[in-house]
Amino acid sequence: MKVSYFQCGAVSSVNVMAPKQPNTGLFVGLNRGHIVTKKDKRVSFVRSLIRKVAGFAPYEKRITELLKVGKDKLALKVAKRKLGTHKRAKKKREEMSSVLRKTRAGGVREKKK
Repeated sequence: MKVSYFQCGAVSSVNVMAPKQPNTGLFVGLNRGHIVTKKDKRVSFVRSLIRKVAGFAPYEKRITELLKVGKDKLALKVAKRKLGTHKRAKKKREEMSSVLRKTRAGGVREKKK
């Protein structure tokens, strides 16, 4: 959708994105794809609780150790080997680095007290 307006005597046009239509659940068409729902609070709470109880998998521990010494590229390679795709590996590396950041921030707070 294009919207035109006047600016200093000249007409300018700006592309405005229309709101995305929900998926229909069909394989083909304009709004193709699975119908999905947003992750609710309960699901995220249960996942975080399981993470606290079960801890990390051995390959996740290895990734965090590699990130501690600054071997980001090798951490990505390890994650890719275990997870299969580059996209999943990047997401896992980012998740592990955020966990590492949070633990470092938590450790600094405890030392100050």
